[in-house]
Parts: sequence; C-alpha cells; structure tokens
Amino acid sequence: MRPLILISNDDGYHAKGINSLIEMVHDLGDVIVCAPDSARSGFSCAFSATTPLTLKLRREKDGVKIWSTNGTPVDCIKLALSELCPRKPDLIIGGINHGDNASVNTHYSGTMGVTLEGCMKYINSVAFSLCDYRDDADFSPLKPYVRNIVQHVLSKGLPKGVCLNVNFPLADFKGVRICRMAHGTWGNEVYKCHHPRNYDYYWMMGHYTNDEPEAEDTDNWALSHGYIAITPTRIDVTAYEAFEELKSWDF
Repeated sequence: MRPLILISNDDGYHAKGINSLIEMVHDLGDVIVCAPDSARSGFSCAFSATTPLTLKLRREKDGVKIWSTNGTPVDCIKLALSELCPRKPDLIIGGINHGDNASVNTHYSGTMGVTLEGCMKYINSVAFSLCDYRDDADFSPLKPYVRNIVQHVLSKGLPKGVCLNVNFPLADFKGVRICRMAHGTWGNEVYKCHHPRNYDYYWMMGHYTNDEPEAEDTDNWALSHGYIAITPTRIDVTAYEAFEELKSWDF
C-alpha cells in the first residue's frame, strides 16, 4: 500500500511554498492537502472552539485534491483526519513555510502547529521552512533534501513524541546539521500608532535576537552559516532536570 501523506501550512493553500511541496512529494505516496483559506502565521497550536468551520475543495493538482478551511493550521489537521483521510496518515508535513521557524519561533509557528498536532496523534510529522519571506521565493533548491528527509521518515519512522523542525538557509547549502533550538528573544514587539479618529492602535512586530550567537550547536548558527538545520522536537516539554530542585522546596 502506498504511504498516505497529509500536507498543510500556515501561509494558505494558495502559497507558493505548499504548492512547491506538493510538486516535490506527490509521487512518494497518496497525498491529501488541507490548508487555511488565507494566511494564519503565528497561530501556533491554536484551534477553533467557538467558530464553525467549513471545508472547500479548491482544485486538483497532479491527482492531489487540495482543500481549504476557514480555520487554523491545527483545525486543518483535525478536519482532514476526521473527514478527508481514508486511514491514518503515514506522514504529516507542514510547509514549506515562507520564513524560518528556528529557535523560539517554534512556539509561535502555525507550520509547527501542524507538525506538533500530528506528533500528538502519534503520526510521523515534519515541518519545512525556508528563510525567505517573499511570496515568490525560490523553493526549487530544497527539492532533493525534502524528498530525502521524507523518504527517510517514511522508511525509518521517528521516535514516539518526536517530530522534525527543518529550516533551510537562503544561501547555497553547505550541508545538514542536527541542531538544538537556540536561546533567543523577541524585543520591541509592540508598535503604537495614533488613528486620525483620535484613538491608539498597535501593530505586533518586533526584532529577534539570538542570545547565544557563538554557540555552534544551534539552529540559528547553522542557518547563519549556510547549513540546513534539523531540530528534533519533543511534545513532552517536562523539565526533568528541575525535579530534584523542586522536590527540595517546602510546599
């Protein structure tokens, strides 16, 4: 039986990244696509608890049906698993995202929301992102790497509770590094403006800072030095190393 691959993203079903991904992997299995009807960047693992959701078949490409929903990236996965997939997928892929999802961006990313949702369902899951925010970004250099990673995951699987966060740099790729998340922070995130009708409003923007730029084992270092960064990411975020310290507290 051919593998079943479910694809989603947070840039919307129309984005070049997801359509490039479909072209790259459609021959590796039976592919189903369910993505937001418009951009949902920054939605992380959010899902719709109070908004009715709809599914719409947008088109068929290379024998792949491409569906959209008015919900979040996680909604896309929940709906697809319930309504579109004839069986449990062998692989869930998020992406290819326009822009990186390294370091703490992992926690904000709708692309990673797709992947984490799959991982929480015990389905092998991978997120792909490119450090290029342009709508017309060139995804073609990623193809051999995407196919290689997908084929490895389909054949070998991933440990229970672990998914892959894969980020591609802009420049020619020097190779692949297995990395940890860099410690980084966002600052100057709120931009205040004044409306002509005499009220204030705010844009969420910000500037990211790598707080350990010299650490060579991080995803930020790999990307800034031309390497593809693969970060194994766990669902279990328990800080086991803090157990003994907390046990010593007088509760």
